[in-house]
Amino acid sequence: MKESYNELVHKVSWPTWKELQNSSILVLISALIVSLIIFLMDFLFGVHNMGNSSFWKGFLGFIYKFMGH
Repeated sequence: MKESYNELVHKVSWPTWKELQNSSILVLISALIVSLIIFLMDFLFGVHNMGNSSFWKGFLGFIYKFMGH
């Protein structure tokens, strides 16, 4: 326990408050971008189904239906 405490107090390089804030903002922005990409893929390819009938077949499904197929 004493060695662990000594290492945490004297040998570990802790980030400053500003570095911690910058890292947190970077993680938040990255998570938002990935979420947006997943949402767009979900919307475009239409993976939503409501019961037995398909609610939204996606933009590609709309084009396919529009072409009469």
